[in-house]
Amino acid sequence: MSNASRALAGLATAVFGFMLAGCAGSGGDVASVNGEKISRSDFDSKTEVSPASKAVLNQMVQGILIDQYARDNKITIPDADVAKQESDIKARYQPGQFEQILKSQNLTEADVQRILRQKLIVEKAVAPSVKVSDADIKAYLDKNHATLDTPAQVQARHILVADPKTAADVEAQLKAGAKFEDMAKKYSTDPSSKDKGGELGLFGKGQMVPAFQAAAFSQAVGAIGPPVKSPFGYHIIQVEKKNPATVATLANSSDKIKTMLSQTQEQQVLPAFLAGLRAKANIQIFDPLLKDAMPPLPPSPAPSVAPAAPATLAPATPAQK
Repeated sequence: MSNASRALAGLATAVFGFMLAGCAGSGGDVASVNGEKISRSDFDSKTEVSPASKAVLNQMVQGILIDQYARDNKITIPDADVAKQESDIKARYQPGQFEQILKSQNLTEADVQRILRQKLIVEKAVAPSVKVSDADIKAYLDKNHATLDTPAQVQARHILVADPKTAADVEAQLKAGAKFEDMAKKYSTDPSSKDKGGELGLFGKGQMVPAFQAAAFSQAVGAIGPPVKSPFGYHIIQVEKKNPATVATLANSSDKIKTMLSQTQEQQVLPAFLAGLRAKANIQIFDPLLKDAMPPLPPSPAPSVAPAAPATLAPATPAQK
């Protein structure tokens, strides 16, 4: 699989698979969910590049049902939790790659934030059905020990510029005492990191292009390295921290394993939860071309998920980079 394909697959998983694409149409309302309309203009705004309109309608209906569930059960997702989820996702991609993926999927950053908020709502809703014991965690570690070992990682920041002359100038200013954060905001062409002072977070080998990786892993912590050329331009790198490789143990891996097992269980109960929302909803399709857009529900009643208690969702556990 290419780097671009892996990136696209990773983002699709991270935002819960609610990718939006579709087709254009005439005026009026497309559908109604418990009396809340999906307007033709709103629908068309999400369906400009693909003919998959029925899939888009399903995704929009599902999103409304999740939002209504949150409102009815008084589930509040703080903006800070959504921002953290988005930041964790962005940190997995090379400079500019996240923005390219959004563009290729006809998604805005607001779309991603809305999708992540709905993801957190559903996680809160199905939480009572997710049970991971200490025995489950130990059994998983015993079976998957090698895959849980952590490779060496580097935390670094960079300033990306287009030409060697600018790179040399930026390097000289940094070595003369200029603040890295200020220089990143002024000179960097990397939209995903320039406003964060060039911060890239932790990454392991294989996550960056070869020239960048070689420089980051060989530089001393704190040093301003010479400009490094990559397909993206010229990077001035500062390594902030180096983490050595570690062997997985219960002490250092229990939280990670519990998160993975919880996510697996969430995916198992998710279809029943979503089907339950739809089974209780009054959904009307007004467009005759989309009358068969909603797939049939399972013949037997789906298991119900207990409504979440009114609460503010705690920050999600960061995904492993």
